Amino acid sequence: MEIIIIAAFNSDKVIGKNGKIPWHIKEELQFFKKTTYGYPVIMGRKTYESLKNPLPGRLNIVLTRNNNYKSSSDNVLIFNDISEALNYCSGILKSEKVFIIGGAEIYSQALMFADKMILSIVNIKIDGGDAFFPDFDLYEWEEISQEKFDLFIVKYYRRKLCLQK
Repeated sequence: MEIIIIAAFNSDKVIGKNGKIPWHIKEELQFFKKTTYGYPVIMGRKTYESLKNPLPGRLNIVLTRNNNYKSSSDNVLIFNDISEALNYCSGILKSEKVFIIGGAEIYSQALMFADKMILSIVNIKIDGGDAFFPDFDLYEWEEISQEKFDLFIVKYYRRKLCLQK
């Protein structure tokens, strides 16, 4: 199963401000939907609560430390640990891909597990951003391609393979 981080941020790595995405780019949202549709998406509780509804056409998996957290939706599963959620996706679901969709803390946890990253870099300046995409080691990742859109560029990365001697 491929574990793929998908995120959008600006040149300062801002992903959020006051609990929301601080821009509205229809084309980027359509790209996100097209890319993740039909696959499980893993997100933190704050990201889930920022959505009006669970994302349609995808199993929504929410990570939270709160053992009593519940969702009223049938299309949402709750886990307390990212490893458990990933094991569920690969074992029980037998999913070929799973997408990690945020927020900042979940991205940080997922970096060690991820095989690929799809990163949209938006061309918008944000003052007062309060959630950021984590730094990652470019020596561990290689950019394999990119797509240019009007207001953003999508960069595709894969984890470099370590060669054993």
